[in-house]
Amino acid sequence: MAERKLLYYLFFLVVLLVFMISCEKFKGDQSIPAYLSIDSIYITTDYNKQGTNSQNITDVWVYVDDEFLGAYELPARFPVLKSGTHSLKLWPGVKKNGIAATRIAYEYYVPIQRNVTLKEDSTSKLGILKSTYQVPAFFPWMEDFENAGISLDTTRRSTAYIDKTPAGSPFTFEGNHSGMVVMDSIHDFFECQTHSEYTIPHSSVFLEMNFNTTNTLTVGVFSYSGISVTQTPILTLNRTNGNWKKIYIDLTTTLNAYQGMTSFRVYMGTFKDADVKESLILFDNFKIVTRKTN
Repeated sequence: MAERKLLYYLFFLVVLLVFMISCEKFKGDQSIPAYLSIDSIYITTDYNKQGTNSQNITDVWVYVDDEFLGAYELPARFPVLKSGTHSLKLWPGVKKNGIAATRIAYEYYVPIQRNVTLKEDSTSKLGILKSTYQVPAFFPWMEDFENAGISLDTTRRSTAYIDKTPAGSPFTFEGNHSGMVVMDSIHDFFECQTHSEYTIPHSSVFLEMNFNTTNTLTVGVFSYSGISVTQTPILTLNRTNGNWKKIYIDLTTTLNAYQGMTSFRVYMGTFKDADVKESLILFDNFKIVTRKTN
């Protein structure tokens, strides 16, 4: 009998605890949420100054009246425990280094700001939204393979070389040309670097690029001081199975890892994967994105 009373008592405590948690979740004057929905976010660019409008915006970081509400994968529909007219700030989000676990609000895109009227148990549909690059964004290097020359040089060790896809080629991502590297048993090592060195700024630095590869490909930096050079790999890109991908590679930590380094070059390199007879590496729309610093 005593055991039965104890079980009833424990059951009552569990029910009471669940009720208290539910009340805590919706405490305040409003218990019925309004909803916001967003389909996608794209960007527009001034091509001559900012390059391609290709993007891979996967998320939206939401602020309501400057209070962080959360980050949501697009397309998104999410609750907001507010009603009436409120100020929204919607920051485009990306996967840093292409990794789902390192999603960030991309600081070089402009947050979308607007007012919205929220109604309980009703969805405000924002649809497709537009952003662009921040005004302070600075592009020390861009390469779209549309000019006569290429601002990437193969190193002395490389046995494979960079070419352009022919005009009208199905391998071209956009425009008339993309970069192309073919590797086989003779041309089995590829390595290239930017033609110029770039000053390491006192701000974050990202490399944006489109790529499509049947071979793994490592991306990194050469860092320079007055007396030394350090080669540091940052990320290895996996095969894309014939699909073009856009990636945002964070160079910041690596560029600041070694004391006394003042400039850098981006490099890419790889050996031909052993399980393929011939490899095809395609890339396009390289951009170094940072801020100008004195």
